[in-house]
Amino acid sequence: MNIKFRTNLIPQALAAIALCLLASGYALAQAERPTVNPQTDTVYVSAEGKFEAAPDTAVIQFNIDAQQPTSADAYARASAAAERMRKVLRDNGLDPKQAELSAYAIQPMYDYRTPKHPIIGYQVATSVTLKLTDFAKVGPLVEALSNIDDTSNQSLNYVLENTEAAKQKAIEDAFQKAKASAQTIARAGARVLGDLSYASVDTFEQQVQPVPMRRIAMAAPPPPPTAEFSPQKSTVTAHVNVIFMLK
Repeated sequence: MNIKFRTNLIPQALAAIALCLLASGYALAQAERPTVNPQTDTVYVSAEGKFEAAPDTAVIQFNIDAQQPTSADAYARASAAAERMRKVLRDNGLDPKQAELSAYAIQPMYDYRTPKHPIIGYQVATSVTLKLTDFAKVGPLVEALSNIDDTSNQSLNYVLENTEAAKQKAIEDAFQKAKASAQTIARAGARVLGDLSYASVDTFEQQVQPVPMRRIAMAAPPPPPTAEFSPQKSTVTAHVNVIFMLK
């Protein structure tokens, strides 16, 4: 018995299988493709608002920096400068405990001009921060502290520590700007602005960097450098993103 195969059917079968595979792959790709449903009848707007607030705190920063041949002498000299600082605070009606100590270090000083780098002395350094809410005391304190020996890098900065009220004002300003823009878009599109659908808020405060004051010896002391000037205002900024419905 002779059996014959119709070999011309094999290419047709392979082509059919390939078509099935392509069809199934296409269907799978279509099933995996994400469906995007844009939200209609809405308007998205961003805006930035600002509010300038008067500072509520004056920050005075300075260093006590004493150098002597021995560590004991450097420590004693720094202690004497700190005691004069405490007296200045008491004379101005302040408790010395209001001054915050942020760093203290005692370290040797070397002579790097020689190969062996011998120790030529010791340095005691202390960083002090004083916060005041009574601005009338700033001028006398700045002047008195600058006259203490072994103090350096004195700086004065005005800050806003209670920022909550200013933040709310900045947010309100930003929202009103965003709403006004949304109303303009709605009118241009012959629509009416509807209810608020979504909102997000970011706020930040502009920080003013303190500027160190140099001590200058003069025969007759002039008025304090802060006299008759107004403290710089702090600017709080808010950024809002809002979505309104359209009617």
